Formats: sequence, C-alpha cells, structure tokens
Amino acid sequence: MNYKPEPIDTSKVTINTEHLKLTELLAKNTHEIWAQQRIEEGWKFGTQRDDVRKEHPGLVPYEELSESEKQYDRNTALGVIKMLLALGYRIEGERTPLADEREDQQLALMLKNLKESSQLNLNSLLAIKRETIKIRPHSPDIYIALGEKILQLGEPLMAYDVITEGLKHWENNIRLKQLLALALARSGSTLRANCLLLEMVKAGASDRETISLLARTHKDLYLQATTPQEKQNQLELAAQRYQQAYELTGNYYPGINAATMFLLKGEEAKAREIVTQVREQCLQQPEKDYWLLATLGEAALILRDWSAAEKWYAQAVEIGKGRLGDISSTRRNAKLLLEYLEGNSQRLGEWFQIPRTVVFTGHMIDQPGRKIPRFPPELETEVYQAMRDRLSSLDAKIGYASAACGADILFLEAILELNGEIHIVLPYTQEEFIKDSVDVIPNTNWRQRCENLLAKANEVIICSNHNLEHSQVLYEYANHVVHGLGKMRSELLDTELIHLAVWDGQPGDGSGGTAWTIETWQAWGYEVEIIYLESMKKALLANNHLSPDCPLQLNIDQLSINDGESQEVMALLFADVVKYSTLTEEQIPRYVEYFLGAVASLEAKSNYGQLVKNTWGDALYYVFPRVNDAGNFALDLCDLIQQTNWLEKGLPENLNLRISLHAGPVYQYVNPVTKDTSYIGTHVSYAARIEPITPPGKVYGSQAFAALACSLGVEDFTCDYVGQIPFAKGYGTFPTYHVRRQISG
Repeated sequence: MNYKPEPIDTSKVTINTEHLKLTELLAKNTHEIWAQQRIEEGWKFGTQRDDVRKEHPGLVPYEELSESEKQYDRNTALGVIKMLLALGYRIEGERTPLADEREDQQLALMLKNLKESSQLNLNSLLAIKRETIKIRPHSPDIYIALGEKILQLGEPLMAYDVITEGLKHWENNIRLKQLLALALARSGSTLRANCLLLEMVKAGASDRETISLLARTHKDLYLQATTPQEKQNQLELAAQRYQQAYELTGNYYPGINAATMFLLKGEEAKAREIVTQVREQCLQQPEKDYWLLATLGEAALILRDWSAAEKWYAQAVEIGKGRLGDISSTRRNAKLLLEYLEGNSQRLGEWFQIPRTVVFTGHMIDQPGRKIPRFPPELETEVYQAMRDRLSSLDAKIGYASAACGADILFLEAILELNGEIHIVLPYTQEEFIKDSVDVIPNTNWRQRCENLLAKANEVIICSNHNLEHSQVLYEYANHVVHGLGKMRSELLDTELIHLAVWDGQPGDGSGGTAWTIETWQAWGYEVEIIYLESMKKALLANNHLSPDCPLQLNIDQLSINDGESQEVMALLFADVVKYSTLTEEQIPRYVEYFLGAVASLEAKSNYGQLVKNTWGDALYYVFPRVNDAGNFALDLCDLIQQTNWLEKGLPENLNLRISLHAGPVYQYVNPVTKDTSYIGTHVSYAARIEPITPPGKVYGSQAFAALACSLGVEDFTCDYVGQIPFAKGYGTFPTYHVRRQISG
C-alpha cells in the first residue's frame, strides 16, 4: 500500500508586512547562494544557458536580475513561507502587536534621548545603532538622528555606514540622501557627493538643504582644483547655488556662504550686501545655537571686524564642545576667508581649539626576569602622569595606538581621562594579541584594562588573521596602519598630527618596535614628541628603587635579532575581465592579441617595477613593492580599458575590468610546480575577495591600502570611502575605498 500525503492548503495563510520583507530577503539570499554554488562548480555568466560550456544568464547579483526573474524568486520564497506557516511553524522574529508596541516605545525613547541630550559620545551612539538594527524601526527618524549626531562628532565614515543602513530600508528618503552626501563631502569624497546631489536635483529636489549641499561640493571642488580655469568655474557654480538657496528661503545658512563665495570672486559689494542682511537676521534671533553663532563669526570676518569675529567664534566653540565635525567645517570656512583677506590663517589657532590627532608608540612594561630594564613597573605612575601632561599641553585628544601592556595602555587611558577618543590597531587577532602582549605578567590587571579599552574604543582594527612566530613584520605593518589612519583622521578634521613615543633612547631589536617606529617617523620628516625613560630609571636607581646590578645602557649585541623573516609587506592587485565569458571561440585569439597585448604594452611603458605578474583566462595578478606604484598602475590599466574601442578590434564593446588593491604581509616562495617566484598568504586571499565586489571600470582598495597610501604621502591618487562592504565568498564585511586620481583641471 502506497502512502499518499495529504496536500497542504496554504490558501488560508495570512501574510503580513513582515512576511513580505522576509520574502524579499529570502529571495535575494537564495539567489546568491545558488549563484555562488554554480560559480564554485565552474559555471560563468553567459547570455544564454549552455550546460556544456557551463554558462548561465542568471549568474549576476540579485539587483541586476530582470524584474520578472526577481518576481519568480519572490514567488518561490513566498511559497516556502506559506508552507511553513500552514504547517504550524512560527517565523523567527515574527512581530506581535505587543512586541511592536514595546519596540516603538523603545525607539521613541532612544530618539528623544538623541535629540535632547548633548552628552552622547560615539560609543553610546553606536550602541543605539546596534539596538536600532535589532528593532527594525518603522520610520527613518532614528537613522536620521544618529547620522546627524555622528557627523557632529566628526566621524563621517561611521556616519556614512549608519546612513547607508537607513537607506537600505528607505532608499528614497531625501533627508537620508542629504546626510549621505554630507558624510561623503566631509570624508573627502567630493565627486561622489557632487554626483549624488546632482542626481537629486535632476530628480526634482529643489529644497534649501539639497541646493546648499550641492553648493558646498562645488566649493570643495574649487579648493581641490589645480588650474585657474577650473577653480574659477567651481567658484562660480558654488556662488550660484548658494545664492539660489538663499533666494529660495532667505535662510542665513546659504546666505552667509553665498556672501563668502562672492567675496572670493572679488565681488565685495555684493558680498557686503548679502552679509549685512544675514547679520541683522541672526542678531534678531532670541536663541542663538551653534550655527547661528558661527554665522555671526563668519559675517564679522567678511566685514573685517576681527574682534567681533573672535567673540562670536568663541561663543560658537563653547556651545559646540565635542562637535568636532561642525567646528572643523566652520574652521575651514574661516581659514578660506583669512587666507583671502590677510594672506595667512594665523588667527585660527586663537579662535578654534580642535583637538590634535596623535599616533603613539612605546615600550611594553618589563616582564619578570628581564635582565636589561627598559620600562620597569615602578615607573608606571610617573610615565602615565608625564604622558597625560604632555597630551594635555598639546591638546591631543584623538589617539591611535596598539594596546600592549605598558605604554600603549597608559596612553589610551590618558586619552580617555582627557575626554578624548581612542582608535586601537592590533597586529593580529584580539585573543592572540592579549595572550602574547597583554596578559604576560602574573597577578596584574593588564588584561582587564586592555579589555576595558577595547570596549570603549571608537574602533578596533585587526591587521591580520593570526600571529607569525619569530617575525616582526606584523608589528611593522600595524605601525604603518596606525600612522596612516591617524593621518587620515587629522586631514578630515584639518587638524595637526602629533607623533608621541615613550622610549628608553636605545636602539631597537628589529623592525616594528618603538625605536624602529621613531626612526621611521623621523625619516619621513616628522618631529617626534618623546618621553624618555632613561632619566626616570636613573632617578629610580638614585633612590634605591632599582637594582644597581641592572645595566642602564642597552648593549645591542645582547639582543637576539631575527633577520630571517620570510614575510614582507607588499601591494597586491587583482583584476577580472568583465564579459570575458561572453567571448566566442573566434574572439579568444583577438582577446589575447589586443587585450592582453595592450596590458603587456602598458607594462613595458611603465616604470612601476612589479615583482610578480600572472594571468589566467580572465584574471590578472600583480605584486608591487610600493603602494603608489600599485595604485598608479591600477588606474593606468583602468584608463587603458576605458579608452580603447574594443568593437574595432572584434571584441565586445562593453569589455571592462574590475580592479582591487590591498597591502599586507605576504610570503615569498618558489612555486614547486612552475619554478616561478611568487607571493602567497592570507593577505593575497583578502585582496582577491575585494575584486568581485568592485564595480566594472572602478578600482577598489582595502582600508590598509588607503591607510598606507596616506601614511606615505601618496599624492597621485586618493581613496574615497565607500562603506562597509561584504566581500565575496562570505569572507566578511570590511571598510572599502574607491581609488581614483586626484582632481586636476
């Protein structure tokens, strides 16, 4: 007797809004899993399905599917959901009216705190962000408030991530788009911000904020332009847009900016006419918030009333304490005016107190049994006080460092005591790092202190997946990343970068340590603020707090230096040919002759000195010793592909490249099979995972690549933040940058 199951009736299943949201998510995820499985089985994109050649037209991101294909996936997903509900299952996370009410109340409370509290720091804001994502709000208000607050604190990259999350749910929300443009502009991604705002205007947005932000991007492009003609063109566009927004609403914000632009154009009478109106409008306001006070300062500056400018700016800075992003924006405008009116910006130091950014290096505390004292535990309190005093006198409150026991932890604690912000860079995973460099002295609280700092940090960056025994290269790499990220932050805020060290004054024991880092900074032309341990140790000895048998001078011959490291920091480039799978058998020889031939010709003309180059089918792989060479070659390669008429050569017209860049420690080895020298390691895999998520015709780079390029002062190209991007093959989600050429006229 055959068993025949009863058909399941799904016709009476009730589908709510949450089920429909889940349907879209399930459809997208199912498609991506299916596509990934096909790719791993050797399938490639093709205009038609071909089981022999393993080609399929559906091997594209879900977003690129036709609407009919998307609907097919949705219907399948919805059928699964209906089936589960009909069988009596409850969808995990399904909302009930009571749960909705509680979550709405929680969101309302968070939103109220966001709008009314002036004491929120970045950690509390990011905590609210995490709770917001869990709750799945019904309106974009919480994302808008979070984005505004984080921008005020001077963290445009983190604001970008929050705002992008909101736009996933409310993709057409005007305010979220405006905040995204502002985050892009403040992070230096001026062209992207400009393009976004132009698209909004083209789509019909004509409100004051959109037009004013568009004007701001033209002002930034004016500052970045390298030819008089382009500078004049961007200045004119900025003035026109600010005036348009001012005439639209009569608001003082676009008004004061319009006056500034007209002054820079040399139209002083027009500038005075507008600024007089704006000044009177602001003076009549009973309550003066930060932006109104800053506007009065800028108005006084345009009118050359220096004492009034100082007074208004001082009030604005006082009321805007902690709003580094807003104060930095105000300072930039004041700098622009002072350089035009007086030929210098010396008054800025008196008017604006933006904390300096500081990168740090220092010795670990001495472990028991160390024969040569470097940082005796008895000096901990004295070193901390010296460091705190030095940071306070320098007004350095934005700190970048590692978190080893000893000087690193003392530095980070001092920054927090001064109400600053800390950014921690670890050479490898947190668990391994704590075991190797923190929890190494019995019966101490270094581990607890380190974990407390990690919890309070604005961000924690992990440079590599694991430690390497008998190698200093990861510490060298991490120190470069510390410096690069600190320099990027100081440039975003337009403030000074300080280099601080706690050092015993003696040569180091290889690369990556304190002495090496100080020497590297000095070689780059930086002055280093040094807190010397030697004089403190002599005082300990004089007071009988240090054993006289311990030598005070370091004998380099006593150290065991590892000079046989098998890893080096290299710049890595991967590229993939878009539409390669559409080539016919007859086009393959043309591809080899014209496409690969063009790449070979570009290599021959360049002087970038790649160490390794390889190609297989549609992929290119290069290793460079310098990040600037890798970046320039990637952009030259991108230009070559874009500017070539491939149709004339018998190839698809839309032939293109996706190019990714990364920099990290890799192993050099001789391939036993090919006998060629190449490089291998987890950072090679990391670089390869960026390429599939890069848009065709673009060059994307990792955070480490952007940091090292900034650290080394590369000027040929710039790296614009594009957000936390999920890498291919479930590799994880990481900060990613668009590498592009510097703007030229």
